[in-house]
Amino acid sequence: MNIQAWLQLLAEQIKETNWLQWLALILGVAEVLLARANKISLYPTGIAASAISVYLLWQVGLYGECLLSCYYIVMSIYGWWYWLKKKDVPPVEISYSGRKDWITITGIVVIGYVLLYVVLKNFTPSTVPHWDAFITSTAWAGMWLLAKRKIENWVLLNISNAFAIPILFHKGLPLYALLTLVLFIVAVQGFFSWRKKIKTQFHVPNPRLVS
Repeated sequence: MNIQAWLQLLAEQIKETNWLQWLALILGVAEVLLARANKISLYPTGIAASAISVYLLWQVGLYGECLLSCYYIVMSIYGWWYWLKKKDVPPVEISYSGRKDWITITGIVVIGYVLLYVVLKNFTPSTVPHWDAFITSTAWAGMWLLAKRKIENWVLLNISNAFAIPILFHKGLPLYALLTLVLFIVAVQGFFSWRKKIKTQFHVPNPRLVS
C-alpha cells in the first residue's frame, strides 16, 4: 500500500472513530504529559484510560492487550498508593541491567509469550494470537524493568509499541495506533534522558516527586 492510500485509509478510519476512542486518546495523552511532569494525577487518569481500553480492546479481539490494560489498572492503583506513601523518599537510582536481569527478562518474554499464545489460540477467537502474545509479553518485561529503574525498559516497551501500531490499525483502532506512536516517541526520549541521568546522578540531587 502506497503512502497516499495509507493516509486515505487513516482518514476514513478516523472519521468512523467513536467518541469512546476519542476519550481514551485524550486521557492517554493526558496521562503521558502528567507522567513527564511527575504529577500524581497521572494515576487516576491512567486508570480511566486503561478501563476504557479494556472494553475497546476486548471488542476487537485483542485479548492479550486487554489483559495488559487490566495489569496497568492494578499497577496504577498500587503506584498511586505507593506514591502517596513514599512521595518524600528519593527514587531508586537508574541503572543498566545485569546478567541476572537479562535472564529474568528472557524468562518473562519467552514464558509469557508461550502461555499467552496457548490461551489466546485455544480459548479465545483471537485472529492474531502470535502478535498479541508477543506485544503483551514484551510489554510485561518492559514494565518489570521500569519498576526496577533499569534503562532497558524503554527498549522493551518500544519493541512492544512497534509491533502494536500496525496491529491496532489492522483492528480498526487508528487513534490507539496514533497514541502508541506518541508513546514510542516518548520512550525514545526517555531512553536518552535516562542515559544522561545515569552519567550525572552521582553529581546532582535525585529529583523529588511532585504531588
